[in-house]
Order: sequence, then structure tokens, then C-alpha cells
Amino acid sequence: MKHVRRFTPSLFLSLVHVCLAQANYAPYFFDNGARSTNGNMALLSLSEDTPLGTHVYTLNGTDPEGDPVTYGLAYEAGSRRYFSVDKNLGNVTLIEELDREKEDEIEVIVSISDGLNTVSEKVRILVMDANDESPEFVNTPYIVQVPENAPSGSSIFKIEAVDKDTGSGGSITYFLQNIHANKFTIDRHSGVLRIKTGVTLDYEKSRTHFVVVVAKDGGGKLRGDNKVFSATTTVTVNVEDVQDTPPMFIGTPYYGYVYEDTLAGSEVLTVVALDGDRGKPNNIHYCIVNGSEGSFEINNTTGAISVIKSPNQLKKEVYELKVQASEVSQEGDISVYAFAMVTIRVVDLNNHPPTFYGENGPQNRFELTMYEHPPEGEILRGLKITVNDSDQGANAKFNLRLVGPGGIFRVVPQTVLNEAQVTIIVENSAAIDYEKFKVLTFKLLAIEVNTPEKFSSTADVVIRLLDTNDNVPKFSSDYYIARIPENSPGGSNVVAVTATDPDSGLWGEIKYSIYGTGADLFLIHPSTGIIYTQPWAVLDAEVNSKYNFYVKAEDTDGKYSLAEVFITVLDVNDHSPEFNENIQEKTMIIGSPVKIEAIDQDAEEPNNIVDYSIMQADPANVFDIDQSTGEIKLKSYIRSLDIIHNITKNKDCIWSVVVQAKDRGSPSFSTTAVLKIDITEETLHKGPMAAFLMQTKDNPMKALGVLAGVMGIMVLITIMISTAMFWRNKRSNKIMPVRRIIKKRQTPQPRTVRMEWLKFKRPSNAAEKFVVEDDTKSLQNENSNNNVQVAPVPPTAPLPPPPPAVAPRVDAPGWRVPTVSGSLTPKYINKQLKKRGHGSAHNALVSELKMKFEKRNAAFNEPHI
Repeated sequence: MKHVRRFTPSLFLSLVHVCLAQANYAPYFFDNGARSTNGNMALLSLSEDTPLGTHVYTLNGTDPEGDPVTYGLAYEAGSRRYFSVDKNLGNVTLIEELDREKEDEIEVIVSISDGLNTVSEKVRILVMDANDESPEFVNTPYIVQVPENAPSGSSIFKIEAVDKDTGSGGSITYFLQNIHANKFTIDRHSGVLRIKTGVTLDYEKSRTHFVVVVAKDGGGKLRGDNKVFSATTTVTVNVEDVQDTPPMFIGTPYYGYVYEDTLAGSEVLTVVALDGDRGKPNNIHYCIVNGSEGSFEINNTTGAISVIKSPNQLKKEVYELKVQASEVSQEGDISVYAFAMVTIRVVDLNNHPPTFYGENGPQNRFELTMYEHPPEGEILRGLKITVNDSDQGANAKFNLRLVGPGGIFRVVPQTVLNEAQVTIIVENSAAIDYEKFKVLTFKLLAIEVNTPEKFSSTADVVIRLLDTNDNVPKFSSDYYIARIPENSPGGSNVVAVTATDPDSGLWGEIKYSIYGTGADLFLIHPSTGIIYTQPWAVLDAEVNSKYNFYVKAEDTDGKYSLAEVFITVLDVNDHSPEFNENIQEKTMIIGSPVKIEAIDQDAEEPNNIVDYSIMQADPANVFDIDQSTGEIKLKSYIRSLDIIHNITKNKDCIWSVVVQAKDRGSPSFSTTAVLKIDITEETLHKGPMAAFLMQTKDNPMKALGVLAGVMGIMVLITIMISTAMFWRNKRSNKIMPVRRIIKKRQTPQPRTVRMEWLKFKRPSNAAEKFVVEDDTKSLQNENSNNNVQVAPVPPTAPLPPPPPAVAPRVDAPGWRVPTVSGSLTPKYINKQLKKRGHGSAHNALVSELKMKFEKRNAAFNEPHI
């Protein structure tokens, strides 16, 4: 007899429900709080001195189905990658040094995946400060101009240093080195430099002071140790001269003589006065205040006193002249002044004044050429000077003085009787400086001592200095900053450094050289100081954009100084944007955009900023693209597939769109790609089946395989139930009445059959798309003892046929359904059924199936009765 198989709607719905229960749920992270060392890294805090390679965190999560999970880390475009993660263990390792002063927060996208679902979260990691920065003085070098009359205790300058650290490591205190030897003090908190209380400055004593300032931070932890950093700088205090000293007469007292043969208008003597303020001396104005009685006059500029009457007209033998020397300011005003008394005696004897002689006779000018900075105490042997007074006795006694810049030379002897060899000795070697004075001029004054006439004479001493190598080359700046484009060819000029040596001749010639770890790609011209790149050098801002090294300026004697050079390699647009590999195909739901992304490897903006555009689409009026984000969406008037069908005859709603990614550099580079967009509408019914269908829309073979699997499972369940009912009726060996009373039996434990789930592979042909892989453990029961549970045999059944060893199998169709290894009735379904206590709907379904199979068996057994 022919067997008839029928499926009721309720049975079909029940089987569909069993299939849908297989839906996979997404994994998730454990959120263990901000101070936890495992979880999702939310609010993780790391010190900036954490060593590279440190295991800083463990990503931890789980999957509701118990599937193994993997972890991942991602960053926003253009962000530095500070961490790496072991995708299986979740161990997060620091791979890039942290620097709170540059970046105090790091955003990381953490992800967890079970193979089917991926969950991503953006977390923020806080970088904590460590005391890794030293104080730095700003606006150096410090050169301060202070007038010498500045009151004691007054503020003259404010030093400022900054420390990029926070907390105690960023607080700065100031103090001075050698504070007891200084005339200055500093406020330890504000950095204000003051003149010490009770101390005054004096230009005439000291014109320059060098103050060494130390800035120290408050200390803090660095790699487990307490560190304190400091920095020093030198403040140069230049004392400015002010007009606070009156003029001073040189060579006082003054005596002059008028002899009986002196002609009217003759010069008697010259008074000399100098401004006491040597820094900015004023001109001197001379005048006779009284005592002249109309017999003498003085040159207002030179101080020369002359007799304006013939000697026989002079009524007195001695004249006491009061001479005033006044300072004349630049505006022409007369300010301070000084007085000197000049005694002029009228005699009727023709006495002889002291006379200076050289090698060839009387001489009033002597010249010498010598090197600068001779040793102190050295005699100027090149000057051959002799002084003589032809008078005899006391009239021949006179004093010698050297009038000019004070403290440089002294004359020996100072008192002469009749005749002597004049010797000039070096007293201050430092003042004999070729760079300050190439020529030194003095007046050698000889004036009688005991004669009432006080005859005197003068001679000019001119000393021409020769240069020595007493100076070190000095750069125009302590550091040089330069920039060069990365595409500059080898041999390109970068920067020119300049150093000067005030010495003359060969001693002033400078040779330049460079050294340091950053100098490998650069050369310097030894004479001009031009720094240029090596002929083979290739600069790349993406590899290294900062170089620094030292430049040395050295003279012929090996004296040198150093300066530091900082070179920045400027980024140029030499990279094209590159699309991600996964942009070839996109599925667009009407109302939701799809996004493409391209990355430009250039180092700086705008070279690495990418703009997106659609170059070609057919039809052209379907899509819009956001220029900045790369989001592609439909035109605003397209709200359904019907509208798209009206626009084009392409009914499958798949378009190939040519998109372009173009950077903003100059010149600009671009990249195009072909993107296939499949347009669909969002399903109305939300649920696992709808979600699954949306996920498998781009892979129809996957959906077909799942549906085939569902149908196969339904057929297998039906065969198993039919076979069980058939063998139960055969064992009972009873005549089936027309009307049977169905007794409710205890539902046997469901047989577990383990099968492999759908393993989707790319088939080589249509027949290999699905393959069944049977598990050798398919007969194991829940107790793992390999005993197959068989329905109990009724005790009264005569000669029952032997039970089948395995469940009967239907003929293999043209293709087979692959399945996942697992129970035909999943464990969580069994738990739900147990909780429901085998509800009435389930019992009714079983009873109805039993009744139909018993009727079929009765019809099958009728010929054998």
C-alpha cells in the first residue's frame, strides 16, 4: 500500500520556531569599572612614563552562546597607535611612548567578535603626568640695562621659566648662585631680580655684572623615583652711566710764568678738566671767574690761558686766577662745574722749562707700535724719551705725569732733577685691547716743583696697538631654526649660520663644521657657513620630520664656539588617497547611507585631508555623496524602490558607481574606485528571521542553504516519529479496533543526534554547495555511555521484530543539507519545555501524530490478520 505523508500547519510552525531559536547573539564586554585591569578599557589611566612593552590591560568579554571570542583595537584616522592587543587573550601592550604634554587623552575603539557578530566601543584613556620635563627659561638671553643711580632694593628685571609638567613637577622656584658675592637678590617665587638692600651700583667701579639664575621644579615621580630638575641661565646687567659726577681738573695745582720777554697773546699754561662720568662724558667749557684783572684770558674749549698784555703792563707780580670748568650737555645747557686756582707769576728772568728729547733732539710727539694685552709690569722699551731742564739747582727739579685714560700706564720716575730717562710701565693689561682702542693717546707732563714759576711742558705719547688672537668666534645666535620641503633634491641649501671673530687677519678667519646624531644627512660649507643636504640625501616628513645637531665655528688657533641647529622637514603632497579594500560592494537600505573611506599617508594638513565625489553613475541623478565624510545616500526624492524602477530599467537595483577620493594638497592627487551598490527596502517586520534575511541578502546561497537545512530537519523528524510509532504498534500485536482509545504515555527522552552546522564554503559547482558531515558521536546519549535509548517493549507482545540499530534513513536526494553538530532539540528548548511541563499544545500535537500513524499501521496490518 502506498504511504501518504501530510504536514499540518501547526507542525510546520513548530519546526520553524525550533530553527529560529538557533539565532546567534552578539558578544559583549565586561564593564568592571574605572580602576579595573580587565574589561573594556573604559576610563583607564596610564602614567606617561610607562615603559614600552608593558602589559597595561586585559580586554575581557564573553559570548552568550559560549563561542570563543577575539579582540581588536582600532584608532581614528590620523591618530597615533599607542597599543597593540593579543586578539585571542585580550592582552593590551603599550607600543608607543606616552607624552601627556602632547596628548593627555587617547581615544581607542575596542572590539569583540564571536566570528559572526562584532561589537565595537569607543573608550577614552587618560594619560597621567610624570615629572619628565625640565624648567625652560623663556625669552633668553637676558641683558638688562640699569642706571647706576637705581635705588637699592628696586626691581630691575623679571626672569621667567616654565615647566610643562603639572602639580609639584610644574612649580618653579628661583635662586642665585654665589648669592653672597652678588649685589642682587631674586624672589624665589616670582623670579623678580632686585638690587640688594643697602647696595648701590657704580658705573665708575664696575660697568657689568653677570648673575647666574637657577630655576628648579618641585620634583615628582619618574619611573618610580623622585626626580628634581633644574636649569640655569645668566643675566647680564649693564650699568649705565648717569651724570652724577662733576668735572675734575687734571694736574693741579696750576702754575704759570710770564717773563719779561713774553709777547702779548702768548700762552702761559693750559688747564685740563675731564668729565667725571666716563661712560657718556660731556664737553667741558672753561672760563676765568676772577683774578684776571683784564690781563689774562682762557680758551673756552681747550683751557689754554694766555696773557693779553705785555709784561711791562702787568701791575702785579703774582696773579691768582679762579678758573671754572663746566659740563655742557648735548642740549647746550651748563650743568655741574668745578673750580681750580691758577697761580701766574711775573718774573724778569728767562728760566728754561723742562724739555723732552728724542733720539734726534727735542721732540714733543712720541709714537710706539705694540701688541695688545702685554703682561702687566712690562716696560715700553720702544719709547726712547729723555726729559731735561737747563736750569740748575731747585729750578731744575720737576715732576712727571701721564695724562690720559687712567689706570693703564704709569710713568717712572715721577720726580726728576735736571735730566732723566723716562720709563712707561704697563699697569692694566686688560684695558690695552685692540678691539676697543686701536690707538691710545696720552700727554706726558713735566712741571717744576720748587720754583715759583712752575714751568712745565708736555709731549704727546701715541701708542698704536697690534691685534692678537684673544677672542673666540661667536655665533649670531645660540640656535638656528630652518625648514626645508621633503621633496628638496640632494645638495639643497637649508640655512646659513654666521659667526664673527673680532680678531683681525688670519685670527679672524672662521672655519665651520657640524656634528651630532642628526647631522648625517647634512653638510656645511667650511667658509660661508651654508648648511645643505648631502647629494644623496632623501628627506621624508613621514619618516622623520625633525633633525637637530651642532655647528662649530673655529679660528686658526683652535678657539671655537658652538650653536645648535633645528631643522624641520616640511611635508609635501606626495601620497595619493587609498581606498579600503572592502568598498567594492555595498548594500544600501533606502533611507540609510553607506560610507566609503580613503586614507592619505601624508603627514600634515591639508595634504592628508580627503574629499570625496562621484565621478560617474548611471543614471546620474540617483546618488549624493558627502564631500567630507564619504557617506553616499540616495537623492531626497527617492523614498522607495518603485521610484528607482521609474528612473531606470535596471530592475535588480544594483549600480556601479565610480567614486573619487582627492586630497587638498598642491598639486592634488586622487584615486578612483568602482563601487557596486545594491539598493533594497527595509523590511516591515522586525525579528530574528528579518535580521537574518537582511544579513544574507548579499549572499543568497547562504539563505538557500539555511532553508534547505530547515526542510531537511523537518523531513528527518517526521521519519523518526513515524518509525517509532510503527515499531511500537508492531510489538503490541493487537487487533486495532475501528475506534481506539489512545492512552497517554510518558514522553520518551528525545534522541540526540549531533550534526555539523552550516559551514559555508565557496562551492566549485552547484552540487557541492551543501555537504552533510555526520558526527561519529551521533549515537551518544546524554550520559556519554553510548547506550541508545529505545522505547520499552510491552511484556505481552509475541515475537517482536528486532529493533533497528540506528534510525532509518531516507533515500539521499540530489543534494544534502549540512548541519551543526548539536541536539535536534536544543538544550535550552528542553529546559523551556520542562518549565512548561509539556503544555497542552505539545501534547495535542503528539496525540494527533500518534492517531494518524496508528491508522496507517492498522491499514498496513489488515492483510496479515
